[in-house]
Amino acid sequence: MYTSRISLVIGISYSHYLDPMASKRWKNDVAYAMTPFKILSWPVGVWPLQVYNGFSLIRCILATCCMSTLVILPSMEFQMGCTNTEQNIDGLMLACCGVLGVLKTICFRIYAKNLTDNYSSARNDFLTIENTDHRTIMRRHAFIGRILSCFMVCFSYVSVLIYSLIPLLGEEQINDQAKQINITDEDIILDYPMPSRCALEYLHVPRSMYEITCLLEFIVLILTCTCNHGNDSLFLNITLHMCGQVKILKANFIEFSVSSPQIYDRFNALIQRHKYLIELAKELAESISLVLITQLFISSVLLCIMGFQFILALKTHNIVVMGKSFMVLCTFLTQLSVYSFVGDYLKSQMEEVGLYIYQSTWYNFPVKLAKNLTFIIMRTQLPVKLQAGNVIVVNLATYMSILKTSMSYLSVLRVMIET
Repeated sequence: MYTSRISLVIGISYSHYLDPMASKRWKNDVAYAMTPFKILSWPVGVWPLQVYNGFSLIRCILATCCMSTLVILPSMEFQMGCTNTEQNIDGLMLACCGVLGVLKTICFRIYAKNLTDNYSSARNDFLTIENTDHRTIMRRHAFIGRILSCFMVCFSYVSVLIYSLIPLLGEEQINDQAKQINITDEDIILDYPMPSRCALEYLHVPRSMYEITCLLEFIVLILTCTCNHGNDSLFLNITLHMCGQVKILKANFIEFSVSSPQIYDRFNALIQRHKYLIELAKELAESISLVLITQLFISSVLLCIMGFQFILALKTHNIVVMGKSFMVLCTFLTQLSVYSFVGDYLKSQMEEVGLYIYQSTWYNFPVKLAKNLTFIIMRTQLPVKLQAGNVIVVNLATYMSILKTSMSYLSVLRVMIET
């Protein structure tokens, strides 16, 4: 009885140390919740639970340098003016993806302590939870994180694969036509996964290394997807875990009983837990603020441009451009949707803490304890929110506003073309 009281007061259970089967099950929960995101983030040096040494810094620098080529090469193409409209749009889109990948990697490295605190807390949550219902809540949120990650990352990888195969398939057709009309290799216009033909010629890259160059650009594109959507998955997973912890806290508040002993100690433990979760949520919001403002701006612009390209391709029956535009639109819409959904979910969970306190049996609390509930409810009126640049709240209302604005500009562009 004494042990159960102490564990209830400090919020930690030690039974998993005594039961080997429970310890193994809880460690499996940690692996289930974190392994996929470790696979995505460790190679680029931003995994929060890694040892931050020179080796991790080298991985981060190499990933950043590789992604920088995705910005530099299309920029050189723009400067040299040897690309058509379709290639310009592709180059702009890829450069924006490169900027987002570099920014997310650098920000997650700068705010490594914030992410480390949250992931360390999540690991401890899985290792110390004892209540079966609470464990189910945590597993459910971990499952949602895995599903969102799998969808975003796999879709982006498939898009990159298609982007990389189109130039190679086109090159085979060009070579066949060149043989029929006796055109030399120097006269063939090469096409690459990213717009970079003039830049590579300026850098004196041999044409004989065309396949190797395409392979290297494919690797850069895969790395960019990993740093972009992989880092998104890393952040969204821990944010969903935070939402699960707030949901557990709400359940503890509404199930709080005054008939059990040590009422003040137990309630103070819940207050301290609430305060702790607020601090962790603030660290998450701080880590992603700059990334979100950049993400919203780039996504809004690219939704208009790629949507306009899709309409033009639809009028000219260009299946290849239609497919590429559609994939890019789906990718950026998915990013916006997921961030907006998770941001709205976090905000609503934080706000509902006060509601669940009010739904508890507060009227049976001692007078001194009941008076303190007012301060907790007041605190929940200003919940922690994911904010872009500490200005724009990222939720479903913001998502709908971005879609409406993008569609309005797209309609204007479409009318201009038709007239």
